[in-house]
Amino acid sequence: MIIYNLFPLLAGKFTDWEKHLLRASEMGFNWVFVNPIQRPGKSGSLYSIADYYAFNPLLVDKESRKKPQQQVKDVAGSAEKLGLSLMVDLVINHCAADSELIKSHPKWFQWKDSDHVAHPSCDENGERVVWKDLAKFDHDNSQDKEGLFRFLSDVVMYLIDLGFKGFRCDAAYQVPRAVWERLISEIRKRHPEVKFFAETLGCSPDQTIQTAGAGFDYIFNSSKWWDFEAQWLMKQYALTREIAPSIGFPESHDTVRLYDELDGNMAGMKQRYLFSALFSSGVMMPMGFEYGFRRKPHVVKTRPQDWETTDVDMTHFIKAVNKLKAGHAIFQEEALTEILYYNNPNLLLLWKASTTTQEECLIIVNKDISNKQHFHVESLQEFVQAGAPLVDLSPEYQMNYIPSPFSYDFRPGQGIVLMTLRDLPK
Repeated sequence: MIIYNLFPLLAGKFTDWEKHLLRASEMGFNWVFVNPIQRPGKSGSLYSIADYYAFNPLLVDKESRKKPQQQVKDVAGSAEKLGLSLMVDLVINHCAADSELIKSHPKWFQWKDSDHVAHPSCDENGERVVWKDLAKFDHDNSQDKEGLFRFLSDVVMYLIDLGFKGFRCDAAYQVPRAVWERLISEIRKRHPEVKFFAETLGCSPDQTIQTAGAGFDYIFNSSKWWDFEAQWLMKQYALTREIAPSIGFPESHDTVRLYDELDGNMAGMKQRYLFSALFSSGVMMPMGFEYGFRRKPHVVKTRPQDWETTDVDMTHFIKAVNKLKAGHAIFQEEALTEILYYNNPNLLLLWKASTTTQEECLIIVNKDISNKQHFHVESLQEFVQAGAPLVDLSPEYQMNYIPSPFSYDFRPGQGIVLMTLRDLPK
């Protein structure tokens, strides 16, 4: 699962998307995730959907003779020809606070009182944040649960008919598990090929496990925030790896741009993409990462004019990493993974073993993105169980031969990927 996030407000009109799909395909991505494309409410936020069956006017090409629905279908058709599957955000925890649904179906919503609909909220750094442009659906206690469910199920079917083959379920853990179980089950009976991805960032491992158990195909992990040392990531990975495969990312539309965060350090950019891609089953990267964009996408204000002109081009490196991931089962599953000890704390040694194939891998990463780090060991074989020789599959600076003893000066942020095969049982 190698996902390119096409941000609609940056990509512009549907008729302009093909060039971005082509670039994603050329870099080796096999899925494209699109944030909400439906007509938003007065706030203009992509995630404040007013009409689930109409499209954001900023995305519709009014000069085209084709209807908006056909423009979207053409995007899906172009993606399929390029070997890409499309997924879209599925927002069913809430809708726009000015949606006509509130008047036509008041029983579908939570209410603060008889006159004021309830807004979703969350705690951020000890403070309560309320999204006043959103109205919260009442999945738990609605007096018309069946009507609400049927409406949302029909929305999913409509999006599938447009050509979408996957759904990133926004704030999945805020929707009751029973709703997801029924929705996913019913859709799969008619479209078994459709995938569901649970957006579970910010919730506890137990919440993630509870949500993933509803039948989701994938969850998202928090490897983006790992410092290569703290124990929390490996603990979370161990808790969830048998529940559902996970997707990592070096940045997302919700985070600051990594290139800006690292103050333009290219070694750090490559380090984080390589790690995100190989750590777990899936990886996702937002458009612009490949060119070192600095401006964070905005769900209201971003426009095609915000496309940045840079002197950065990581497309060849990303293509090499994606090819490595796509070519080996060990990087497409939640493989057994363990951090190995080495006496230089600036180097990360990550051992991985496939549970479905003979593949075994040793990934060594220089945590330091500013300085070289020296590595020496009598034999790299002591870090793996397989007896077969290690082969260097790194996306850059590949070694033709792995000597013993092994000494290597890691460039800043550099990662090497060494593969071997375990013997088949006799």
